[in-house]
Amino acid sequence: MPELPEVEGLVRFLRERTRGRTVVAADVGNIAALKTFDPPLAALVGATVRGWARHGKWLDMETFTFDDDADPHLLVHLSRGGWLRWYDQVPATTVRPRLGGSARGAVIALRVRFDDDTGFDLTEAGTQKRLAVHVVRDPQDVPQVASLGPEPLDPAFTAETLSGLLHAKNQQVKGLLRDQYAVAGIGNAYSDEILHVARMSPFKLTKSFTADDVERLYAAVIATLTDAVAAAEGKPAKELKDAKRAGMRVHGRTGQACPVCGDTVREVSFADRSLQYCATCQTEGKPLADRRMSRLLK
Repeated sequence: MPELPEVEGLVRFLRERTRGRTVVAADVGNIAALKTFDPPLAALVGATVRGWARHGKWLDMETFTFDDDADPHLLVHLSRGGWLRWYDQVPATTVRPRLGGSARGAVIALRVRFDDDTGFDLTEAGTQKRLAVHVVRDPQDVPQVASLGPEPLDPAFTAETLSGLLHAKNQQVKGLLRDQYAVAGIGNAYSDEILHVARMSPFKLTKSFTADDVERLYAAVIATLTDAVAAAEGKPAKELKDAKRAGMRVHGRTGQACPVCGDTVREVSFADRSLQYCATCQTEGKPLADRRMSRLLK
C-alpha cells in the first residue's frame, strides 16, 4: 500500500505537471471505486487545477471553477493495490465503465485528461478492489479524512504529541504507528522501518515507554519519513514504487541480511499481512513467534 512518502512524491510530481491545467474529461472505469454522487464526477470537467495536497495516504486534487461557490476536490485513496499511471499523451482508447471485477491484473478505475492532452489513470491490481474515489466540496466531507490523526512531519507533531498517543491506551507500538486515527500516513512498511531504526520490538507495549523510549521512537519516525520523502523527490510516478522497495532496510526483506548487524531479517505472518524485523537489533536476539503466542514485549 502506498504510504506517506510515496503519496507525497505523487503529490509533488502531479503538482508540477498539472497546476493551471483544465480537466477536459473524467471517465470512470470501475463504478464501485466512485464513492460519492454529489457533486457528480462531471463537476470536475471544466475545472482548473489549483494544486495537489496530501492528507495521510489520501491524494487531493484541488480545483477551482468560475460557476460554483464550492470548488470540487478529487480525493483518492489508493488502498493496497492502487496506483497512478501518468501519461504525457493520454491513450485514445475509450475507458468503459464496469462494476467491480475480480481480475488480478490492473484495471482502470478512473481516467483524467487535461487540456494539453496529458493525464493519468488510477489503476488497481488484485482481486480485492478497494481503491476509493471521492468528489467533494471539502476534504473534511470524507469521514476517513476528517478523522485522521496528526501528520508526523508537521512541525506541530512533537515528541510530547507522540508521548500522549503512546500513553493514551496500552497497545503494541506497531499497531499504534499503523493506526490512521492516531498518526496519519504510516502503514505496514514504514512502521517496520521506523521500529528497526528505533531498535524496538513491534510488540512493545506503549504504556511501557519511558521518556528515553519516546525520544528514540520520535527521532526514528522523523528521520525515516524525512529520508523516504527525500528519496521520492523528483522521481516520476512510475519509479516511486521501486524507490520505496530499494530504500527498505527490513520490510519485505525476509531472509536477507540486516544492513546494520548482518543478522537474518525475520518475519511474523498474519492473516492478510506480515511484518519484518531484526532480532539482534530489536528483540535482544529473541525471535518473535506471533502476536498471540509471543510473550516478548520489550
